[in-house]
Amino acid sequence: MKIALAGAGAFGEKHLDALRLIDGVEVVSVVGRRLEPTRAVADKYGIGHACTDLAEALEQPGLDAVILATPTQMHAAQTIQCLEAGKHVQVEIPLCDNLADGEAVLAKQQETGLVAMVGHTRRFNPSHQYLHGKIAAGDLAIQQMDVQTYFFRRQNMNAKGEARSWTDHLLWHHAAHTVDLFAWQAGPIVAAHALEGPIHPELGIAMDMAIQLKSESGAICTLSLSFNNDGPLGTFFRYICDKGTWIARYDDLVTGREEAVDLSGVTVSSNGIELQDREFVAAIREGREPNASVAQVMPCYRVLDALEKQLAG
Repeated sequence: MKIALAGAGAFGEKHLDALRLIDGVEVVSVVGRRLEPTRAVADKYGIGHACTDLAEALEQPGLDAVILATPTQMHAAQTIQCLEAGKHVQVEIPLCDNLADGEAVLAKQQETGLVAMVGHTRRFNPSHQYLHGKIAAGDLAIQQMDVQTYFFRRQNMNAKGEARSWTDHLLWHHAAHTVDLFAWQAGPIVAAHALEGPIHPELGIAMDMAIQLKSESGAICTLSLSFNNDGPLGTFFRYICDKGTWIARYDDLVTGREEAVDLSGVTVSSNGIELQDREFVAAIREGREPNASVAQVMPCYRVLDALEKQLAG
């Protein structure tokens, strides 16, 4: 399977590391904003083609699929561009930064029938998969999820500490992870409320946000997000269930008493990004809908749209 990667930044390299571990996959092109650093990434991973134009990558001989790890504002249009070129596509979270664009992607996927998947990594982290298995089996039910998504990012920097060409967003990007995960674990969301702090004078975004959710099962979720938090950084999920409490930290899981949970038999890898990419490749090979397909995650973006309208209201 021949794959192109668009977006040779911090997260793009996570995908390149993951794809190396999947049999029968070859990355044949890397697309970046500037040619020199993009070529450096291509050389590092032994990839023969580097360019600055997605259209050029889409013309590579035998190309099957594309992974988009580009700036948020480009996601929807580029996903449609890949689908129109007849290529399967996985786009990093978020699918869009406004609902109309997301619905347009869904319509194009339904028109083409191609695999279109969104990088909702929490569905693939072994920690969340372990609990999903227990919930699906009826062994436990969520009563509350308490989630903290914290960064210290008062300047426009990426995960590698490099200047960004675009502005990140707490609602459409970081909240999307938890809104989708909560619905995946506890059922469709029936109520949602949000508050935000002051708008940053230069970045033009809220640096602090609080979101409350309720699912049709009666479970609730409290999500706190901040770009102002000076450590510890990351996202921490507390699952308060009818039979036990767990804390998920990306791929790792502990009980509410900080006892480590053995996840070795849950999946073939302990790396959520690798598992996400394995699902993308497997769905293409098997001709099926992937977990975290555009269709499956659209309810999340409809909730985000409602929250944005609330905040603007």
